[in-house]
Amino acid sequence: MKLLSVTIPCYNSAAYMRKAIESALAGGDDIEILVINDGSSDDTPEIAAEYSRRYPGIVHAINKENGGHGSAVNMGIAKATGLYFKVLDSDDWFDKDSLSKVMDLLRKAVTDSKGLDMLICNYVYEKPSINKQKTISYNRAIPKGEFITWNDVKHFRMSQNLIMHSIIYRTKLLRECNLKLPEHTFYVDNIYAYKPLPYVKCMYYLDTDLYRYYIGRSDQSVNEAVMTKRIDQQIKVTKIMIDSLNPMQIKNKKLRNYMIKYLAMMMIVSSALLVNEGSPKNLKKRENLWKYLKEKNKAVYKNITRRKLGYPMQFSSKSGRKIIVWGYNFFNRIYGFN
Repeated sequence: MKLLSVTIPCYNSAAYMRKAIESALAGGDDIEILVINDGSSDDTPEIAAEYSRRYPGIVHAINKENGGHGSAVNMGIAKATGLYFKVLDSDDWFDKDSLSKVMDLLRKAVTDSKGLDMLICNYVYEKPSINKQKTISYNRAIPKGEFITWNDVKHFRMSQNLIMHSIIYRTKLLRECNLKLPEHTFYVDNIYAYKPLPYVKCMYYLDTDLYRYYIGRSDQSVNEAVMTKRIDQQIKVTKIMIDSLNPMQIKNKKLRNYMIKYLAMMMIVSSALLVNEGSPKNLKKRENLWKYLKEKNKAVYKNITRRKLGYPMQFSSKSGRKIIVWGYNFFNRIYGFN
């Protein structure tokens, strides 16, 4: 059995997937790399097969029909033999020194029988087009260098939400919570970073910049124009998160508050994109999304609408919509996703 399974979903990734694979190979023999070819039409399957031949027992090339990012992650979870599980997008990469620290920590957790469910590391926005980097750390939000529970976490700033890039889960936990991401849908990483959290009992924050998140391609899913074009998928994911669990039933107050805050972010980003586009059709979608939340979970709806940015997101006047657009630009500056 391997210590860590790294799943690399690939769709027409021939131009950049080598960098991702090479960075994961720094994990050594205790790592397995599952290169999931999601129905590519370029040289992706050939490159995956090449690495599988060069690194037998470490790299596994898996071909499947196109089903989208979530489908590839589902395949990775199903095929993984590692005790822990990490997703690495094909245009991103690991810092090799940080990966060495991660592997050492995971070995310690297993040797000392710590029952670690989730390892958290920093990630770095990489914007080579403007020669800019931005590190997202969890300092002051999570005690570092300790095996902790949700009772030990502190206040998460808006920029400190746990995301797919910062999380390594215990593989068995993902199976126990029956995580199944929707196919042919973007933004499913939000579900990945949300639904399993109530199953996490023991966690550890390793203050190292493991994940390098490439950002800036015009066709990237987090590009503002692309997000607006795919707003229906953003709404779909938000509704799936609303339906997936009731945060009000979570006994741990800190975890409950964190999950409501995460859902609030999803509602705010969706609303802001819809208002920023401004068509009557999208304004109606914004109205329907808030109505959906209210009908599904009135307590969570009330909690979110009492928040500073939650309440204005339902403004319908012209001046109110300007406030919403300002709120969106504020989030953009914090998250730097465009």
